[in-house]
Amino acid sequence: MSRILVVEDESAIAELISINLRHAGFEVTLAGSSDQAQLEVDRVLPDLVVLDWMLPGQSGLALARQWRSQPRTKELPVIMLTARADETDKVSGLDAGADDYLTKPFSTNELLARIRAVLRRKAPEALDSVVEIGGLSLDPGTRRVSREGVEVKLGPTEFRLLHFFMTHPERVHSRSQLLDRVWGDHVFIEERTVDVHVKRLREALERVQCARMIETVRGAGYRLTQQQASTLSA
Repeated sequence: MSRILVVEDESAIAELISINLRHAGFEVTLAGSSDQAQLEVDRVLPDLVVLDWMLPGQSGLALARQWRSQPRTKELPVIMLTARADETDKVSGLDAGADDYLTKPFSTNELLARIRAVLRRKAPEALDSVVEIGGLSLDPGTRRVSREGVEVKLGPTEFRLLHFFMTHPERVHSRSQLLDRVWGDHVFIEERTVDVHVKRLREALERVQCARMIETVRGAGYRLTQQQASTLSA
């Protein structure tokens, strides 16, 4: 489930956006000021930010520039949603680092379409499309994993871990990278926790002979390979 941070100081608009995003399957966090938005980003890096320009304290424009200047947030997808509709404002917003710019009043359907478009470009793993590798299928929308009609039961953490592996196949990921991307980069738990959940994931995948798809790369971390799935017995 994709995490969307909505930075909007008008509560009615924020609630409208939140309801529609949640209905579309997104996890939503609201922030009513630039300071609160920064606290939320510091806590857990979202998959995308919907950012108003006019905010209490620092403006959304300044906040976007700040995020683009920092290594941790320089790739953070940002859509500016604002009443400032002049061409010069749009240019300023995009030059500040916004990936898209939408003016108020706005269509919630168009906002959803733009969010999906930005995520496709910048964070494809955040989308809820079905992923299939080596006959193993994962559907984020229904939270189901199966192979050849046999369903695999996974806990929430193992599901997120498998989703990340399947959207980044054949790449080696260190324990710290997995903690950042699966658990959140400001969640303070031991790296060995990753080993526990990888073990649980392999045990669950054994039911469909896919446990060997999760490889241990000694001294480096883990990766998912397409080459290790065995044929299911009749």
